Amino acid sequence: MSGKCENCNFYVYDEYYEDYVCDLYLDEDELVRFMNRKSDSCPYWKLDDEYKSAARQ
Repeated sequence: MSGKCENCNFYVYDEYYEDYVCDLYLDEDELVRFMNRKSDSCPYWKLDDEYKSAARQ
C-alpha cells in the first residue's frame, strides 16, 4: 500500500518544528530497512480516515 504523505494518518503538524512531519515510531531495524528501500512507496502508509473515527462516537 502506498499513498501521499498528506493523506497519511502518521503525517501530523509539529509545533516545535512548525511544519508537518511523519510521526511514525520505528525501531532501529525498521528504520534501517525504511531508509534503504528502493521503492518510493511507503510500506507504513495508512489512510487518515477522520470519518471512520467519528462513526464510532
